[in-house]
Order: sequence, then C-alpha cells, then structure tokens
Amino acid sequence: MPTAISLPSILDKPVSTSAILPEWFATAQADAWKQFQTLPAPKRGDEPWRFSTISALDFSAFTRTEFRGDASEWIARSKGVATAAAILIFVNDQLVHAENKVPDGVICLPLAEALIAHADLVKQYFMRHPVTLGSAKFSALHAAHLSNGVFLFVPAGVAIADPVQIFHWVDGQHNTILPHTLIVTGEGASVRVIETFQSTNERAATLTIAVNDLIAEKKSTLDYVLIQALNEKSKIISINASDVAAAATSTSFLLSTGAEWARSESISRLTGEEARSYMLAVSVPNDEQEYDQRTFQHHISPGAYSDLLYKNSLYDEARTIFSGLISVDEGAHRTDAYQTCRNLLMSNACEANSMPGLEINADDVKCSHGSTSAQISDDEIFYLRARGIDSETARQLIARGFSIEVISRLNHEPIEELVLSYLDQKFSTLR
Repeated sequence: MPTAISLPSILDKPVSTSAILPEWFATAQADAWKQFQTLPAPKRGDEPWRFSTISALDFSAFTRTEFRGDASEWIARSKGVATAAAILIFVNDQLVHAENKVPDGVICLPLAEALIAHADLVKQYFMRHPVTLGSAKFSALHAAHLSNGVFLFVPAGVAIADPVQIFHWVDGQHNTILPHTLIVTGEGASVRVIETFQSTNERAATLTIAVNDLIAEKKSTLDYVLIQALNEKSKIISINASDVAAAATSTSFLLSTGAEWARSESISRLTGEEARSYMLAVSVPNDEQEYDQRTFQHHISPGAYSDLLYKNSLYDEARTIFSGLISVDEGAHRTDAYQTCRNLLMSNACEANSMPGLEINADDVKCSHGSTSAQISDDEIFYLRARGIDSETARQLIARGFSIEVISRLNHEPIEELVLSYLDQKFSTLR
C-alpha cells in the first residue's frame, strides 16, 4: 500500500525551471522528478525504516507557498553568534536578508544566484553521491523541486575566522521548504557554518526536506552545525553527506529540539589517508515527538579516523531510533573508528531503539560500537538534593550535563553558547 507521498498533491507535478538557469540543472531536476515517480515509497518491513512510524510519511496535505509580506520580524528573531562572517535569512526558501563579510575569493551566495554566476563550479559538487540510508525518494523530490539554498566555496588556503550563519524560517499552514546547502573547502581552507531551522509560529504544521553536501578537500577543516528548532506540529527530513579528503577534518553536529517527527540521515565518506570525521548529535524529544537517526561511517581509504557520539534525552512518550553502521572497505587498513549512542530515559513511557553495527573488510583496524539506555540513578538525585536542589531541578541539571559532553566537542565558545541557548530553551519547557 503506497504512502501518501506517492499520491497526488501540489508537489506531484513537473517542476518549472527558469530559462536563465543552466541546462544541466534543468536536466537534473527533470531526471530527479522521474526518479521520484519511479522509486517506491517506504513501507513497513523495509530495513532502513525499521522501527519508524511509517504513517508519519503522510505528506499529502503539504503545499508550497511563496512568502509575500514583511519579513522584519523573522529577521529580528534570527539570533546567532555575536560576530558572523556572513548571514543569510530565508523565509519559505526566499532570501529576505543577507550580510556578507567573507574574505576575497570566497563565494557565499544563495544557491539560486550561484547556479547562474558559478554554474560549472556548482555542477562539480552538486548531489554527486546517491542517497543510501532510506530517503532516496525524498531526496529525489527535493532535487526536483528545490529552488534555493546556499552555496559556500572557500578557496585553497583561505581561513574564515567567524562562522557563516544561515536561518530558514517556515511560514504558513502545510507549507513546504526544500533548501539545499552546498559547502566546499579547498585545500588547506577552513570554515564554520551554523544552519538553523525554525517556524514562524507554534501552530502551523509544515514540512522541510533539507539536503546538505559538505566537501572537505585535502588538509581543510569544515565544521557544520544544524539546529532543528521547528514547532512541534512540523516534520523534517534532513540528509547530510560529507566527503573528507586526505588530512582533512569534518565535524557535523545536529541539535534536535523541535518537530513532531524528524528523520536525519548522515553519511561520512573518508576518501583520503589521515582524514578525520566527527559526527555529533544531541536530541531532546518530549510529548510524542519521534526522532529517527540513521548514520553511515564509510572508510574508503586506509589510515582514516571517525568518531560518532549521539546523545538523546527522552521525556514523556517520546521515541528515538538510532541505526548506525561503520563500514570499512577492502584495503582500508589502519582504520580507527568509533560509534556511540547513549539514551537518557527521563520517563517510564519513552522508547529508545538503537541498532549500531560494524562491517569490516580490511585488516589492522580498530573499530568499536555500542549503545546504552538508562534512567537517572537515585544516587545522583540524592547527591544533588543533599545540596539543597529540588528533585525536578536536579533531573534537569543532570540531563543538561549529559548533553554538554557532546556540545563541548565543537571547540568554539560562541557556537557552544548558541547551541546551549536553544537547548536551555527546550529544557525550560520540560517539567
């Protein structure tokens, strides 16, 4: 029985591509549309959707609406780090505000503009790998209908000191956004990017299908932070793909505090010796929120390192699913890879499902994986109560401290403070 995503809706029609966009992009969108129509919808029993609530994929009510109106409120509410190299603010995929202080030679543009001004460069990196963790159909829908996003290209040897900040606001009942973020760091370059997803109000149910491609060339450093703080009536699918070349370092961090249902898929491909990949996430679901996390650490080259740490604090009747795989190709000797998922159960009704895995096809490797689920111990609560802290505050302090271990790995104080502000905002609503 197909899910509603395959039934007629306003998105189920060929995309109309502007004549000024490059021919290759128009062809790619047409091909993606055919792929979307051909690919089967996920169904119960599919391994990539194990434990998922398939009924959450009923997207038939969602439409696309352009933003028309005054965006000053959303611009004012776009709070990030104190000093940013660039700021781009979108409402319903439409750029409403931009500030750009990036060094000479750096390209930091809305994707719609970059497709015109730097068509060949975008083509070189745009969605060059297939989506393999379950959402290929939705990735095709994204590619067929995307109209904007961000293209950031940092040329070889250029270091951007301050973060680039991107804000996405979704406005309107049953509205859909499909932003695409493409970040490339040339040899020896470095950049930090913060991308935030928020709702303009707490009532409107919206859909986000976001894709980001992160390409770290040799000896470069690329740090990417995604903050998902949508309202609790919305849904989001976020698909992350990182390519990490020789002696490059890539860090991807995901904070999830909002959305009724959220699916994240993250792939890290280590393609060169001494490549380093860090995959980090903090999630705090409550009520009946469901966070579905799928990861893949793909060691293609010998001598590479990857480390994954996901932490979930679950309240009320919330659910999480974690499915992660470390895969070591033949010949990828001297691989050093770690994968850890930890779940803190803050109620008796929440549910955490964890499925870590290893697939090793090389010798001389160090790989480990594991998952734990536990409640706060009585001893911890007693320790804090003995110091005059009430039980409820003690529980919140422990949950916050549980998450800080991951956030501290960002190694950038302003970004850590920003992430903590969203985390504390979520904790302030929990009792």
